[in-house]
Amino acid sequence: MKLTFFFLTVVMLQASATGYAQLITWSGRNVPVEKIFGIIRQQSGYTIVASRDVLQKARPVTVSAENMPVTDFLDLVLKNQPLKYVIENKSIFISPKTTNLAAPTVNTEAAAPLDIKGKVTDDSGNPLPGVSVRVKGTAQGISTGADGGFALRVPGDGPVVLQFTYLGMVPQEVTVTVSTTLNITMKMAVEQQNEVVVVGYGTKKRSDVTGSISSVPTERLKNLPVTNVLQAVQGSAAGINIVSNTSKPGSSPAFYLRGMKSITASNAPLIVLDGVPFGGTYNDINPNDIASIDVLKDVSATAIYGARGANGVIMITTKRGKSGKPVISYNGYGGPEFQSNVMKNMNGEQYRTKNHWYNIQAGRPTAPDLPYLSEQNNFANGVPEVNWQKEIGQQGYIQSHELSISGGTDNVKYYVSGTYLKQEGTIKGYQFNRSSIRANIDANVTSWLKTGLNMFLVNNNNDGGKATLFDANSLSPYGTLYNAKGDYEIYPIAPQTLYQSPLVNLYDPGLNRTKNMSASGYAEVSPGFIKGLKYRVNGSYSYRPVRTANYTSRKAGDQLGSAEVYNEETKQWIVENLLTYATNFNKHGLDFTALYSAQRDELFSTKLKANSFINDNLDFNNLTAGQVQKTESNYTSSSLLSQMFRANYTYDSRYLVTATVRRDGFSGFGKNNKYGVFPSVAVGWNVHNEKFMAAAAPVISQLKLRASYGKSGNQAIGAYQTLTRMNTAQYIYDGVTTIGVIPDVLGNANLKWETTKGLNVGVDFGLWNNRLSGTIEAYNTNTFDLLLSRKIPAVSGYTSVFDNIGKTANKGIEVLLNSRNIESDNFTWQTSFNISFNKNKVVSLYGDNKDDIGNNLFIGKPLLGIYDYTMTGIWQEGEDMKIDPGAKPGYIRFQDRDGSGKIDAADRSYLGSQLPKYIAGLTNTFTYKNVSLNIFVQSVHGQLRPNYILDNRDQGGTVNLPAEIPYWTSENKINTNPSLIYNNPKGYKYAQDASFVRIKDVTLSYTFDKKMLERYKIGHLMMYLSGRNLGTFTKWTGWDPETAPTSSTSTATRLNNGQGGGSQSSDFYPLTATIVFGVNISL
Repeated sequence: MKLTFFFLTVVMLQASATGYAQLITWSGRNVPVEKIFGIIRQQSGYTIVASRDVLQKARPVTVSAENMPVTDFLDLVLKNQPLKYVIENKSIFISPKTTNLAAPTVNTEAAAPLDIKGKVTDDSGNPLPGVSVRVKGTAQGISTGADGGFALRVPGDGPVVLQFTYLGMVPQEVTVTVSTTLNITMKMAVEQQNEVVVVGYGTKKRSDVTGSISSVPTERLKNLPVTNVLQAVQGSAAGINIVSNTSKPGSSPAFYLRGMKSITASNAPLIVLDGVPFGGTYNDINPNDIASIDVLKDVSATAIYGARGANGVIMITTKRGKSGKPVISYNGYGGPEFQSNVMKNMNGEQYRTKNHWYNIQAGRPTAPDLPYLSEQNNFANGVPEVNWQKEIGQQGYIQSHELSISGGTDNVKYYVSGTYLKQEGTIKGYQFNRSSIRANIDANVTSWLKTGLNMFLVNNNNDGGKATLFDANSLSPYGTLYNAKGDYEIYPIAPQTLYQSPLVNLYDPGLNRTKNMSASGYAEVSPGFIKGLKYRVNGSYSYRPVRTANYTSRKAGDQLGSAEVYNEETKQWIVENLLTYATNFNKHGLDFTALYSAQRDELFSTKLKANSFINDNLDFNNLTAGQVQKTESNYTSSSLLSQMFRANYTYDSRYLVTATVRRDGFSGFGKNNKYGVFPSVAVGWNVHNEKFMAAAAPVISQLKLRASYGKSGNQAIGAYQTLTRMNTAQYIYDGVTTIGVIPDVLGNANLKWETTKGLNVGVDFGLWNNRLSGTIEAYNTNTFDLLLSRKIPAVSGYTSVFDNIGKTANKGIEVLLNSRNIESDNFTWQTSFNISFNKNKVVSLYGDNKDDIGNNLFIGKPLLGIYDYTMTGIWQEGEDMKIDPGAKPGYIRFQDRDGSGKIDAADRSYLGSQLPKYIAGLTNTFTYKNVSLNIFVQSVHGQLRPNYILDNRDQGGTVNLPAEIPYWTSENKINTNPSLIYNNPKGYKYAQDASFVRIKDVTLSYTFDKKMLERYKIGHLMMYLSGRNLGTFTKWTGWDPETAPTSSTSTATRLNNGQGGGSQSSDFYPLTATIVFGVNISL
């Protein structure tokens, strides 16, 4: 493209109807005019619009001015230059001077002028007011109105090139030869899409940010078949580690930032929704309602949230209404889901062969190949084999429908949406549906009062009994599917009762429902008597009920019938008072924010159990029908009181300083440590605004250095953890059963916050007019006063007490690169790449400098360690096995690490961690005219995971096994997998490299031509085909390397330290691939 428009950022300080009264103070020698225009932008707030080709014809300028009006300063700068300027509203348009040459008189008829009108919208169909529409090579132009419309009359003496430019959007050129109506769609520019970021209790221009903030690309928040916003964010921003350890419908990934810091407490970041801390789950937030996600990562950025900021803060902003006519939009998609990388079980012949070899290895070669009577009978009678995986499977499907309306006037704006999502899992019984409604309203009541209200209601439903993949993987293909009554056979390989039918749980009419009813509002007062002063009050209230119920019937193997009902309700209210003041004088900028807030949380739960029902028709809806009943209830309440002060200072848009201090008080702490204070400081330097950088301006368009240091906290403890607590118990007194209390937990009044101190340094850069831009950051954090259970003498009546005694550390490097590789009239190619390296370690535990092997905690090593033997091969026939007494041919051979001549517990060592060494994401976006192709690839490397699918335990002759995994025999003397009779006496975890590269999602979309759509009164129409989890490249053996022990499926991210069943768990659910067709339409 011959012309490249550049914008020097719009700063709309105040609308002016009286002319151009801003004053410029500046001096310099032999300075390029581009640099001077940047100075004008900084000091006046005007937008400069010019052609790069035009500016290249200008000569360097020597100028000195003090308190000079903008127009006089421009006259001085452009004196004797081949340039001229025109000022319209808050924009200065630069164009070449016209040269008047004498020409022979020609009698000709003047060409009729061209009338050009049209509308400019974004890629969602929303109108864009304020877009500059200029005639190329001239100063003629106009800005679009509130509805995105424009109208121009230009001379008709030849083709006219119109230039469309808008802050944060990719500039466009359109050639016009006749009077016409244009419909222009502008796309977001990669490097400018997050020009304004949410920083906590406010927003900032990215150029003024001093802390570490990652913004999730807006493309990740739409047109993807996800039920949870974290699924869309995964891999898209540096430093954010999201582990999708299950694809169960309605599940939420584990999530942490910049390494794990806490051992026993949560590592989950704080959610802040529309400026207010949010107590719900990510499933409560509809991804289609989200306008932006900003992630506060370093301690200085998160210290503003004090005791809850140590794990990072996720700032989620939902969509708001815009001025203009109402826009009605429908977004919908639907498509099938499939299990990814299925580990097929052995068929009948393979199963019998496996059992035959098992019997030989067990020393009983004449034993039947089918060990159980039901298997033998089914085989003898020619009963068809049962493919248990097929029996529990079903065609998965996902669909989502959203209808929204938004619009408003200059004084009142609104956004209302309703969504319904339905997901049927690939395993019978697994389903999730969500229905939600949201309303956001903003109003300018007077010139000094603004108010707003956000309300939403969401209902999540995971009802139903669920089939178990674990049992399906274990059962013999000669098992019995149905009994004589036509019901599922409870024990398919009778008389064996260890493995039930994977289908009997479908008889459970279970309930699993959660709701979230939340409302928040604000009022903002801007008194005119002190310019820049604002007072704002935020308030929110949420009510979150949970109901679960299940019933195990006689058909499911419980001959008495058992029921359980659980009800929970959580209430939370928050009130925040904010006072802000901002002022600018000369080259100085100051703003202050003060906060006083209060929060209260209450939880009440009941659990009711009953068994011995007279029949299965009553189930949990009539617990009194059970003969044995048990009731439980629980109540907790806590409150948080906070004060915060933040100061920002800027000088000449070059030097930036931010200082923050927050004080939090939590009711759960004892009187000795009720409050915590969390300060931070950050500095930044916009090097590209320095005079000495003027010569480098054509190459270096942005360069900022920043550094920060601060302290933040993790609340860590429960509401009553500092108190010594008693528990109730039944005892017999004088022949009567009585309720009494007994000691339960020893409290510690000295418990305090887990605290993280951190240093962050970074550089933000842009090269060749931001053709290549990015960020490089390094951080070092130390977390101390970790909450750990410390052993104490039993004579005290207790064996342990919680204390603040541990330390962990994290350090790492993060890189983000954005590039515009190709830009032409019809074709563009943009790339975004991020990579994050993290090194985690335990610094200290209990003060004795010793490892805690039992809990997989090792000083100087990362958390989630794998402490185990080192496998060197398989013992073969004829080898000397005296080093490992009890070993046989086909057993695993381990390394004698200590050289003792004997394999024992001393030969175990730290092999690695489940935490990855680095994670990365690569996005390529190609557009050709109206067609767009987006490809996102995720990469996770350097992590070990226990692979329990390789562990036959003592069931090698009982259970079915994956057909793809070999086993050692005297005729197949492999050196990688043990024999069938190997029962893993040493508890080996079979740790494997769980690194992988995944084609996470691919989206192909087509946007229909605006001119065609206007004939049908349609503002925007896009159709797309999107696929997710389309391919995985890994050395892992099994279903998927990302599946994890079930204890890590919680967003609390208290990952199990290498223990747990993983794919052997009863609720194991495999990774799914999804392909959907979708449509977005706006009227």
